Amino acid sequence: MEYPNEQYPADYTGEEYHPEGGDTVDVPVSEEYEVQGQVDIPVGEEFTEEHPGSVDLNGGVSGRADGDYHEMHTVLADGGDRFGVTAVAFDLQEELLWMGNHGGHVTSYYGLNMEKFTSFQVHATNEIRQLTTYEGGVLALTSDSLRCTSRHGMIVYDHRGENVHDMQCMLQKNPTTLIMGGHHDKLIEFDLATAKESNKYEINDPGVAVLRTSSYNGLICCGDTSGKVTLRDPATLKSEHVLEAHTGTLSDFDVHGNQLVSCGFSNRRGNLAIDRFLKVYDMRVMRALPPLQIPVEPMFLRFVPTYTSRLALVTQHGQFQLLDPGGLVTPGNMMLYHVNIFGEMIQAFDVSSTCQALVFGESGGYVHLWTDREAAHYNAFSQETEFADHVDVIPPIHIDDELTPLSSIAFPYHEGPLLSDWEPSNCFATVRRSPQIDPEILRSMNMVQFIGYAPNPGTKRRNQVAYREVTSGGKTKSGKTVPQSPIGREVDPFMLMVPKKYRKVEIKYSKLGVEDFDFKHYNKTNFAGLETHIPNAYCNSMLQLLYFIEPLRCAVESHLCSKEFCLACELGLLFHMLDLSKGHNCQATNFLRAFRTIPEASALGLILGDAEESTGKGNLRRLIQNWNRFVLQQIEQDTMEQDESALALPATLLRSSFSGSTSIATKLFQTNAENISKCKCGKEGVRSGATLLFNMNYPDISPQAPGKPPKQYSFGTVVRNSMSFEQTMQAWCDNCEKYQPTVQTKSLKCLPDLLVINCQIETTKDMEFWRIQQEFVGMVEEKENAGSEKSSKPCRYGRACTRKGCKFSHEVMDNPERLGFELSEMDIGNRKSWVPYGLRMKLSSDRTLVVQDFFEEKDAVETDDFKVYDLFASVAHIQDLKTGGNLVSHILVGPTYHKRKEGVTHSNWYLFNDFAISPIEPHEAVQFNLDYKVPCILYFMRRDIVDDYDTTIVSPIEASVLLAEASLAKGAMKQHITFTPLQANELPEPGDLVGLDAEFVTLNQEEAEIRSDGTRSMIKPSQMSAARITCVRGYGSLDGEPFIDDYISTQEQVVDYLTQFSGIKPGDLDAQISSKHLTTLKSTYLKLRYLIDQGVIFVGHGLKKDFRVINILVQQDKVIDTAILFSLPKQRIPSLRFLAWFFLGINIQGATHDSIEDARTALMLYKKYKDISNEGKERENWEATLKNLYDKGRKYGWKVPDDE
Repeated sequence: MEYPNEQYPADYTGEEYHPEGGDTVDVPVSEEYEVQGQVDIPVGEEFTEEHPGSVDLNGGVSGRADGDYHEMHTVLADGGDRFGVTAVAFDLQEELLWMGNHGGHVTSYYGLNMEKFTSFQVHATNEIRQLTTYEGGVLALTSDSLRCTSRHGMIVYDHRGENVHDMQCMLQKNPTTLIMGGHHDKLIEFDLATAKESNKYEINDPGVAVLRTSSYNGLICCGDTSGKVTLRDPATLKSEHVLEAHTGTLSDFDVHGNQLVSCGFSNRRGNLAIDRFLKVYDMRVMRALPPLQIPVEPMFLRFVPTYTSRLALVTQHGQFQLLDPGGLVTPGNMMLYHVNIFGEMIQAFDVSSTCQALVFGESGGYVHLWTDREAAHYNAFSQETEFADHVDVIPPIHIDDELTPLSSIAFPYHEGPLLSDWEPSNCFATVRRSPQIDPEILRSMNMVQFIGYAPNPGTKRRNQVAYREVTSGGKTKSGKTVPQSPIGREVDPFMLMVPKKYRKVEIKYSKLGVEDFDFKHYNKTNFAGLETHIPNAYCNSMLQLLYFIEPLRCAVESHLCSKEFCLACELGLLFHMLDLSKGHNCQATNFLRAFRTIPEASALGLILGDAEESTGKGNLRRLIQNWNRFVLQQIEQDTMEQDESALALPATLLRSSFSGSTSIATKLFQTNAENISKCKCGKEGVRSGATLLFNMNYPDISPQAPGKPPKQYSFGTVVRNSMSFEQTMQAWCDNCEKYQPTVQTKSLKCLPDLLVINCQIETTKDMEFWRIQQEFVGMVEEKENAGSEKSSKPCRYGRACTRKGCKFSHEVMDNPERLGFELSEMDIGNRKSWVPYGLRMKLSSDRTLVVQDFFEEKDAVETDDFKVYDLFASVAHIQDLKTGGNLVSHILVGPTYHKRKEGVTHSNWYLFNDFAISPIEPHEAVQFNLDYKVPCILYFMRRDIVDDYDTTIVSPIEASVLLAEASLAKGAMKQHITFTPLQANELPEPGDLVGLDAEFVTLNQEEAEIRSDGTRSMIKPSQMSAARITCVRGYGSLDGEPFIDDYISTQEQVVDYLTQFSGIKPGDLDAQISSKHLTTLKSTYLKLRYLIDQGVIFVGHGLKKDFRVINILVQQDKVIDTAILFSLPKQRIPSLRFLAWFFLGINIQGATHDSIEDARTALMLYKKYKDISNEGKERENWEATLKNLYDKGRKYGWKVPDDE
């Protein structure tokens, strides 16, 4: 669209504009519009007064803030040296930017770097007046044609006709309909599918110059050169309303929501002048709102609706401003931006669909791309752009090269003989000789008739035979099949140096989820592993570590408060499950659920998204150290607030072994310190503080002079300097009233019982410091073993190997020149590793801290001055570039844990790798091969710490949790209560029967993939959450009456209520509208825990899955599962509905499931079992009954007959 301004000749009459004094320019269609090399204008330079970036109207040049638009890229378009840019448009389907110019040429650019994608001629002479995209291609409008091309530049159709003349604008009405208009009296409706005009509508002069559509009421908005905006019905295109916007002419307008904003010209003394007012109209009442006064002369405007309905106003001189028409005028939205057009005129402007990018086209032929972020996108969900196939470059072969095979060059298409064809006389047929059979196979072969059978010796892969010139692969062990896991899959060559027990373990899912996964293969101990499929399970290693701290475990298991999401409470419940488990896996589902709800955890970046976990983009090393700090502080806060929160609980509900306000975390981990700041003027400031852990601060190890070795530090020295230090820094002095060099001194007042150290290996300098110190230790070991026989096979521990007499080769130890000095120059003692097995620490009366390493028990002498700290645990990051790696913990498990689990009293080191647990040697806890194993956290425990703490556990859960409680739902009184709460005189006794059933909802759908053979493989199971839990009396006068029927309120988003199977409907779990008895998961969990502690026997159908989702552990002898009781081994498990019909003659589970009905039916079935089998004594009768059950089930297809 053109308007009179200084860009056009004085005699401009609205006709088609031609440069060079009005003469037409003949441009051949085949001419290439390219410049020699793409001209990029650097946009990364700092803006100065000569090239201002964003100009503040209040004066000065403002710096770039987050979210501000800045110039990303500028290119000279094809033909830009001769023609200006007349149209620009962002592709609505792909990450492409389209440009059209005065010469009728169209070019597209890909991505933020504006790499040229396609370039083609649309019209020989006429300019491109508008560009738009749709699924079928790109539409380019000229004054007398509409050209549709594919995004690769191929012509789809070129529409011309008697009605297509002096066209100005177009608008896609729907996916198959386009509306075109211009300076004439018709609106043309064009069918994109058939490439034909489907209709035309008569309109008044002067036609249409701008077309927009309203998302509020669907009206088609037509702007013309008389300054009016006509609102037309989208079906008939009849005029519904006319807005008198400007007295002169209209330059641009845009519509968003219920607002229409326009800019244009007004008549002043017979001349056209740009209005410095924006006209605003309310589309709801079709009335004008107060106009907006602006400081620029707008020629283009677009809505940029991000957080608010902002407007982008653009002048022809290159200035643009972002303005909120409904907001307050602040210095931030009064900021002007300047596009570097160097005296040219802006002729085209567009905004991407995401509002993250702006594009400007100028008369000088340049296209300017501006974005508000470095990684901007044009569309929220762009389709993948299809690029041209890469042309393979055929490598040349020298005429004298006899080694390169001719087959390395692709075989050309030919019809006749080739020069390389051999004469038939020079060729003869031969057979490749078979390899010899393994002598071991011949020796062990057993002949049956004429076929020999022999066991696979394991020297070759199954179903493969290696020829002489092919090297055989690694051995594959025969034996029983083990569930697939990364431990057994093909691994990256980098991971070959990582011992298998350290590699990341994952669960191989089947149709049954994890039910048939053999966890025992990975854990042959009596300790419980933690599963990995739960979101944010990266903290499993730290949960195991905290569990084996005896005072902390006893304290949190005795803790209970009224907070719904309390990490100390959830830790206690989790530790209780780990106590009960005898080698079976546990899940930290409820703990991690509470962890995700804490705002501070999310603010600290401790909550990983699904994408970060699946792609391994999270920095596990930093995450686990921040998690360590956060959880210690949270435990301190939760256990310290116990007295205040206990006031909200009944006196019978809470009984804890802790009294007072001192937290167990404070007693175990806290160190009081004093920070002294002393200025050179003599003023001294003292500030007291406390910390629960320490971060390692590493000194500079750069050589002091060329040729001198780097300085050696002991581990204790680094720890001492990290705990107590003195440094000089600039600080504000109130006495001097300016910044002065200040000596900062940190001194400790006491030593902790548990010394927690975050290793803080964040930079390459930190990593190099560890490497150098380990090489010092490694070279001493090499010097000791210099006379021993060496092997060429590399040691799996590499430079970090500390095993005495190791006969494997160590790369760095064999090359001492790397440090630049001889072994004789070192003056260090014999040590096993840089990280010691313990520390001796002393804090003198003047607060001087002394830290000494010890590597052997004889050096661990405890005196009145020195306290001995043994290494208790270490957490390491096992690096893997593909998956992000995994976290493992080495833990020294004490005698109390072994006595509970195994009945023996001894201590041993174990490696905890999620659900894979294995005993290890002590040296593995202190040696770190930094090529794959990086230390993260170290725990040192004061010797005999358990003697100073009360380690008795008093269960805080009382019988009052089973008594009546109020519902969270506001509408719970509208319906009758579905259960009868227990009275104080009918509390269950050990051995009483309780029917149990639970219903669930889905929080995340399962992820699966289809293999190439068509089979389906589960990648990740669905995440379920308990939604309703019901317990039914199986004893007393109210036998069969429910006493718990709790609906579980959830704050997480539910993706599937599974109403057909659970009976849960949307709204049942919402406290605002639910009419059910709504409680928290923690409240219902405590009820089940009390029943378990009382020793009741649970009866239900499929209870294994119920307990797994609820995340509670019940001993097998306390569970009677009718799914197992009423089934034969390795046979189909009958449904509860079929069992009820067969044994009880009742129909249940009609439209939906009801947990009360299911729990009551399970109790009745168990009593029926006792009747048939005479309390289990007459096994033959029961087996005959089951056989009859399976015969009837096969007959009816395991479905209840409709006529019964």
